[in-house]
Amino acid sequence: MSLGIVIKVPEGLVLAAESRITLAAQMNTPTGKQQLPVYFDNATKLLSFSSPNKTVGVVTYGQAVIGKDNPRTAASFIPEFEASLSKERLSVLDFAKKISEFYLKQWNSSMPPIDKIGPLPNMTFVVAGFNIDDVYGQVYVIEIPRNPEPKERSVNNDFGITFGGQQEIVSRIIMGYDIRLPMVLINELNLSEEHKTKLNKILSQFAFPIPLQVLALQDGIDLAHFFIQTTMDAQKLSMGLRGVGGAIDIAIIKRNKPLKFIQRKQEHGEFGVINYESKGDQ
Repeated sequence: MSLGIVIKVPEGLVLAAESRITLAAQMNTPTGKQQLPVYFDNATKLLSFSSPNKTVGVVTYGQAVIGKDNPRTAASFIPEFEASLSKERLSVLDFAKKISEFYLKQWNSSMPPIDKIGPLPNMTFVVAGFNIDDVYGQVYVIEIPRNPEPKERSVNNDFGITFGGQQEIVSRIIMGYDIRLPMVLINELNLSEEHKTKLNKILSQFAFPIPLQVLALQDGIDLAHFFIQTTMDAQKLSMGLRGVGGAIDIAIIKRNKPLKFIQRKQEHGEFGVINYESKGDQ
């Protein structure tokens, strides 16, 4: 399931993702076929792009692969996606639309139709970046295949946190309770609309107070790392699907500046890291 986070603060945008993808493998056992989770911890889920779209980044989570017979990750399609773009810089919204069109096409060509995918999660993309000379960044969420139209989050100077995937731990930290709790209480107690409103007001008192409007970009980096690392640590000590793991990639985007990685996993051999990038490829 993974975990991806985008934090918008006054100084810019923070994008973060871990590196685990989880696939279901069918194994033959003495009692019949059984599905077991298989983990790979070197996936790229924080996506960056070449010129002229260096001021946009994407975090992806949810469905790990597209393709039934020859499954591929979202990152593996990036060369084809970039080859489909014009040579002109796109606005963040237009870039989000192109992402949506491209991955919806990939989904439709190799995955079951929407009415037959059942509980299969969406492949979600959070597109974040700056338009030329804009004061604040923009954040859009796309869910392939069910909700392909980009939906803007944290509009203008409304600073916020966009996250998804295995979000149970992060939800408990931010909201003060499991995200499923209100609906369970509403259904079990058969609450009226008036009582629903009262319940939400009461629960809001338990939220973790994060003053995003005064946080520096470094605070946003620390916060994103904290959420992902805490989720990984909690999953190691609890029962359930351990879908968050591997290295944590973090990048920032500032006004009129290209995306910059703060920390990024690198390919390495037996004797250390293989560094074949120039300083200009940050």
